[in-house]
Amino acid sequence: MITREYATLFLVGFCFLLNYSSQNPPQALLQSRTKAGVMSARGGTGAKNVTASLGEVLSLVSRTRLRLRHGRSRIQRTKRGWVWNQFFVLEEYMGSEPQYVGKLHTDIDNGDNAVKYTLSGEGAGSIFTIDQITGDIHALVGLDREEKSYYTLKAQAVDTYTGLPLEPQSEFIIKVQDINDNEPRFPDGPYSACVPEMSPTGTYVTQVTATDADDPTYGNSARIVYSILHGQPYFSVDTKTGVIRTALANMDREVKEEYQVLLQAKDMGGQLGGLASTTTINITLSDVNDNPPRFAKSIFHLRVPESASVGSAVGQIRAFDLDAGSNADVEYAIVPGDEGNMFDIISNSQSQEGVVVLKKTLDYETKKSYTFKVEASNAQLDRRFLHLGPFKDSATVKVNVLDTDEPPVFTRPSYSMDVYEDTPLGTIIGSVTAQDLDASSSAVRYSLEWQTESDSGFDVETVEGTISTNEYLDRETAAQHNITIVATKVNDPLLYTKVSVAVNVLDVNEFPPELAVPSDTFVCENSRVGQVIQTVSAVDKDLPPAGQRFFFKSPKELRNRNFTVRDFGNNTAGIVSRRTIYQQRLQDVYVLPVVVEDSGYPAQSSTATLTIRVCSCRGVGSLLSCSAEAIFLPVGLSTGALMAILLCVALLIVMAALCMGQRHHKEKDTLMTSKEDIRDNVIHYDDEGGGEADTRAFDMGTLRNTHSQRTSTHSSSSKKERNGYGDGVLLHLSSRCDHVRSPDIHRQTASVIVNNKRVTEGDAAMIREFIAQRLEESQQGYAAPPYDSLATYAYEGDGSVAGSLSSIEEPWVIDDSGDFSSLGDWGQPFKTLASILDRQPPPLAEES
Repeated sequence: MITREYATLFLVGFCFLLNYSSQNPPQALLQSRTKAGVMSARGGTGAKNVTASLGEVLSLVSRTRLRLRHGRSRIQRTKRGWVWNQFFVLEEYMGSEPQYVGKLHTDIDNGDNAVKYTLSGEGAGSIFTIDQITGDIHALVGLDREEKSYYTLKAQAVDTYTGLPLEPQSEFIIKVQDINDNEPRFPDGPYSACVPEMSPTGTYVTQVTATDADDPTYGNSARIVYSILHGQPYFSVDTKTGVIRTALANMDREVKEEYQVLLQAKDMGGQLGGLASTTTINITLSDVNDNPPRFAKSIFHLRVPESASVGSAVGQIRAFDLDAGSNADVEYAIVPGDEGNMFDIISNSQSQEGVVVLKKTLDYETKKSYTFKVEASNAQLDRRFLHLGPFKDSATVKVNVLDTDEPPVFTRPSYSMDVYEDTPLGTIIGSVTAQDLDASSSAVRYSLEWQTESDSGFDVETVEGTISTNEYLDRETAAQHNITIVATKVNDPLLYTKVSVAVNVLDVNEFPPELAVPSDTFVCENSRVGQVIQTVSAVDKDLPPAGQRFFFKSPKELRNRNFTVRDFGNNTAGIVSRRTIYQQRLQDVYVLPVVVEDSGYPAQSSTATLTIRVCSCRGVGSLLSCSAEAIFLPVGLSTGALMAILLCVALLIVMAALCMGQRHHKEKDTLMTSKEDIRDNVIHYDDEGGGEADTRAFDMGTLRNTHSQRTSTHSSSSKKERNGYGDGVLLHLSSRCDHVRSPDIHRQTASVIVNNKRVTEGDAAMIREFIAQRLEESQQGYAAPPYDSLATYAYEGDGSVAGSLSSIEEPWVIDDSGDFSSLGDWGQPFKTLASILDRQPPPLAEES
């Protein structure tokens, strides 16, 4: 109950408010009330926010007017109006009546139906409805939060009679409150995963994730928990993340390769009443190389006919490996030793078999079976499992050789026989032999296979295999005959073997040997006893030329006291002198018969006559004089050729003499060509141009080319090395560099020229500076000679490629010593020429 004091105080405040309202328009009051702020209130079962209405002033004015209109002049306290700005409604409502959402109410509404409420915005009229009198809001249909989680609407209180708004529109939100109506889902299920076999516990396999359409921010509707319904104890799952790991160690793929895990995802944190769904994860164990290859049996029996060709397959063996893929690749190898050298084994990567192939030819009669060991091993090893044992296995292979009927075999792969030409008909020249190596040991018959007409000249005995002549043979017509002999088994004519026989027709010694050229020779008048004056040889038209043996001798019926024939035993013989003195004026020609005999059958011989001329010789045996016919004709030189040779030799001698004379002339002193004059002293430089070798005068060529020149010979008795600046400038600079009163550049330039073989760009600049300073000294007059002097400096600069044009420095190959004995190396005629030239005086006298 309001006491009187409080009523008096409230009345005074209300009077002040009315006075304020009369002084300020309603709009200003509205703005001030808007700036006052917003307030909210919550009540009922849900949180309800109440905001200060922007139209409270209008409500107040309206209520005052209503009271004045009804005659109520008594002043009363008016409450503020509140507006709900947020409501909640449950989704999936299944009731028969519309679902109550909330109530809108303003303090202006006194329950006399003077205020009515309007609703606008999302879903107004279709989804939500409002009672205009009471302000109650209902949802007409069931809502789904997953489709739309909230709706924005506007409400307003208006005057029932005038339709004017009593308050501004108030905006509020109706949120759809979530319920657990969606179970978790696996969007990518079912899943597949792979993990290596023999993995330790806790090895990562895969991760699966489920989604829940419920609101994760409200309650536990979207909190998912994972669990395995089927697949234990092999795998485990993390309840929060969905990561699947191995729960059992060393799972073997060869025992079980595929596993199926049933995984459940449940919301509400796994509590009772939560919704759940499941998915399947197919997990496969991938292979690792943890199993060695193993043979199914310890011994393999193979059979191969003895007629099998080299490289043909004998059989297959296989070792089984429980692994898969490349881990199951098996390599086969024959263990060295035993009898495996006859075979080889090839690994087949497709079938994982080892193919045994024949490496050498088999012979049943020689060896009937072979036994060896084969080893199978993995091509790729995993070191993690080497402790499980050796990853290889071995087995024994026994190969039995099968006997087959084979054709006869000749004792040789081919035959060669010799026969002389014109051999009588029916003469046996050789035989062939073939055998049947089979166990039946059949008899063999021989025959001749005719291929050409010349094969008719031979015949073969069918039983013994002897070959005889059927025609006369001529070596000049055919030196060799190739015939084919066929050996056939009697009990199986289809089995036969052929062999080639080469018949060489030998030459009968028909032609006698002849003495080879030269048939003429000479003997010196001063020959010694036993001196070999000529070596002779022989030729024979009969074959073979290689391997023939010739014998040389003098006729027995003729005894020669002057010369004899000595056989050297190598198909050559020497004509030996038996006297010490031969006189050309008494007898200039001797005749010596020589008998030549071969080693053929029958032996053939011939007698040749050797003409020996007596000639004058020097002490060393050099020929001096003899008839031209006897000397030069044997070597094939005519008189005209001899004159041409002599002319060339004379021309060479003259050129050598001119060269030597020119060399001596250049060695003379050329520094001063005129007598000295006290008044004028002109220095002449006798230079041919950039390369003359003058050791005394100033060499101008050195200033035209700063590159180093080649070395040259200045005299026959001494040689010295020159640099690229010439001896003249070196002598000039080196002799004056210590006494001249010029700047230090002179001495530096001299040291550069003397010490360096090649001048760089800096050195060339130094030389140019030296020349300029020398010219300046001549202009100024200090350190100048007391007489007139003409000094010429010409410098082309670095980089000139001009060389010497003189030929004096070029070496000659002609020796001027006067020894012509080397001409004797050109043959016997030049020996005589050398002896003649040695007797003549030199063509040119040496200069003193």
